[in-house]
Amino acid sequence: MAAPHALSTGAPAGSSARSPVRHAGWIRAVAAVAAGDALLSPGVTRRVIERFARRQDLAPDAGERLDALTTRELEVVRLVALGLSNGEIAERLVISPLTAKTHVARAIAKLDVRDRVQLVILAYESGLVRPGG
Repeated sequence: MAAPHALSTGAPAGSSARSPVRHAGWIRAVAAVAAGDALLSPGVTRRVIERFARRQDLAPDAGERLDALTTRELEVVRLVALGLSNGEIAERLVISPLTAKTHVARAIAKLDVRDRVQLVILAYESGLVRPGG
């Protein structure tokens, strides 16, 4: 009965009832998702980017699609592709986190992509950002 008890206390699946539950980590994760930030580990994000960067069949119209964005939205897309959260983008551009989130949402809508991950992929396919930079 240890596993069901552990799960009922909020412990991840596969952990024992005696392992410490890192409530602060869970709270930060839930807050990040609620703020519109992605919840991918840096390692997973890096592997996705590396895999797409090696592809030879990049979308030929990806760069043209970016023409629909304002200068600020383009800058925000570049920062998203570099892995910054809405809060980090806000700090970098000296804007509020809500304004950063709005720029991200408008870029996603204008570019007709589903989410931040597709936004990052488009940024790499278009050449807006390059691996390692």
